[in-house]
Amino acid sequence: MFRALAKESLDLHVLFEAGGNDPEARTAVFDAVERLVAEGLLEELGNDFYSLTERGKEAAKAIRNIEP
Repeated sequence: MFRALAKESLDLHVLFEAGGNDPEARTAVFDAVERLVAEGLLEELGNDFYSLTERGKEAAKAIRNIEP
């Protein structure tokens, strides 16, 4: 989403949009964000904003390189 929206940081509410209006999907997005923070791929910036860490940027590049 960071690449698609060309943003350095994203608000949690923007990330929730990936889950649509389904409460379970939003919970899954929240859980994924928390997991990515715990794994060091996302950094909490405060006020519900998150950015990719250097490790997260490298992981994103690796994914981009394997996408068709």
